[in-house]
Amino acid sequence: MASSLTCTGVIWALLSFLCAATSCVGFFMPYWLWGSQLGKSVSFGTFRRCSYPVHDESRQMMVMVEECGRYASFQGIPSAEWRICTIVTGLGCGLLLLVALTALMGCCVSELISRTVGRVAGGIQFLGGLLIGAGCALYPLGWDSEEVRQTCGYISGQFDLGKCEIGWAYYCTGAGAAAAMLLCTWLACFSGKKQKHYPY
Repeated sequence: MASSLTCTGVIWALLSFLCAATSCVGFFMPYWLWGSQLGKSVSFGTFRRCSYPVHDESRQMMVMVEECGRYASFQGIPSAEWRICTIVTGLGCGLLLLVALTALMGCCVSELISRTVGRVAGGIQFLGGLLIGAGCALYPLGWDSEEVRQTCGYISGQFDLGKCEIGWAYYCTGAGAAAAMLLCTWLACFSGKKQKHYPY
C-alpha cells in the first residue's frame, strides 16, 4: 500500500488523531467544572451540564434531576463568554479533526501529502490549537453566571472557582490542543515526501 508520508509523517498522523480525539472528547463532555447543589454533584461543560434543579409541584420544593444534556437553546447557555467559548473551541476541534483525518488518509494514499501540504496542515493545526486554547482561556470568564454561582456556593466569580473545582474534561481539551500546537505542528514540517516532478 502506497503512502505519501515519511516515517515521521506516520508518527505525525497518529499523534494528530490522538490530539484531535482528546480535544474533541474533552469538548463534548460536560465535566469542565465540578460542584454540588442541593447535596447532589453538578458538572458543567461549555454547552452541556449534568444535574439541574427543577421545582417539584407536588412537594412544593426544588429537587435535582440527575441527568446530563445540552442546554435547550444556544441562548440557554449561562453566559455570553461560554457561548463564544463553545463556538471557538468547536471550530478548533473541527480543524484538528480535519487535519488528523487527512493525515491518516495520507498513510494509505500516495501523493496526498507533499512537503508543502504537510506544512500547511501544520499551520492549520496550530490555528486549531490556538482556537481551543482561546476557548479554554475564555471559560473562566463565565464563572460569575447565576447557574455557576448556585453550584459554587455563591462565592464564585470570574477566575474564582469558589467551592467548585476544574474537571478532567477541561484539562483533556487543553492538553490535546497544546500537543497539537507544539508537537504536531513541528512534526508536520517533516511529514510529506518530496513532491515528484513530472516531465510534462
